[in-house]
Amino acid sequence: MSVHTPPRTVSDGRKPRRPDATRTHANSHTAIGRIRRREAVAGILFVLPTLVIFGLFKFFPIAGAGAMSLTRYRLNGDVTWLGGDNYTRLFADPHFWQSLGATATYVLVFVPLIMAVALAGAVLLNKIVRFSGTFRALLFVPYLSSFVMAGIVWSWIFASDGPLNTALDKIGAGPVPFLSGDQLLVLASLALVAVWKGFGYSMLVLLAGLKAQPAEVHEAARIDGANTRQAFWYITLPLLRPVLFFVLVIETIVGFQVFDTIYVMTGGGPNRASHSLIYFLYDEGFKFLDFGYASAVGMVLFVIVLILSLIQRRFVEGKDAK
Repeated sequence: MSVHTPPRTVSDGRKPRRPDATRTHANSHTAIGRIRRREAVAGILFVLPTLVIFGLFKFFPIAGAGAMSLTRYRLNGDVTWLGGDNYTRLFADPHFWQSLGATATYVLVFVPLIMAVALAGAVLLNKIVRFSGTFRALLFVPYLSSFVMAGIVWSWIFASDGPLNTALDKIGAGPVPFLSGDQLLVLASLALVAVWKGFGYSMLVLLAGLKAQPAEVHEAARIDGANTRQAFWYITLPLLRPVLFFVLVIETIVGFQVFDTIYVMTGGGPNRASHSLIYFLYDEGFKFLDFGYASAVGMVLFVIVLILSLIQRRFVEGKDAK
């Protein structure tokens, strides 16, 4: 028969020893550091494939274009170092400034129009309960069509003897020279085609943002007496601001890169009225085979888009801080 003997605590008249607080703290600190290093390594491994892809297909081409813009580069392998001569020539070229003005005008028409149409479509789809998937698919169909096909179809619609001008003529408002009039009318017509084709993507992004908004906030606003307009301006739009910023940046970049519809519908005309920066780059690179000069145009376009994106980001962050 064994007898349980309680542990000796004060039998020898000494106090029991306490754990060494310094050593315990050091061990805890070491364990936390080990976990953080392990998490850092895991995080690097997760993002490494993306960094490699971006490096190969984004950063490396940008760096290559930057280097090429400082040379006279020909297809026959003739490479001559020019330094900043391509940029000096570019900023003195009146065709560059004309193309930049046409592009800026197009962006100023295209971006607000596509954001308004996409936001209206997203709000309407967010309220529709029945057949919402069908409506979503129908509105997204133009986005899936090719620019060439859309350009051919809309060239026929905008033609002087096309269905749109025929209808306008019957009510005494036509014919309207959509693709052969002044610069603003031509660029607005091209922007309308781009909005018709591209608003589906932004609409779905905004719709996802609307679906993600907490219903409790809208319910609280309704209980407090907010009407539909007040709820939209003071609840929906502020909560949607990050998504709106994303769409704004994407559509601005798309606007500055307009080429396909211009190539198919106007060929840069009439009288270079729709000669955008990308069309100018295309002419210099693939018609005149001056790749160094074309790369300089591309680098200027890259810097413009980067600056606009940083300004838009700063503007949205400033609004959020308030």
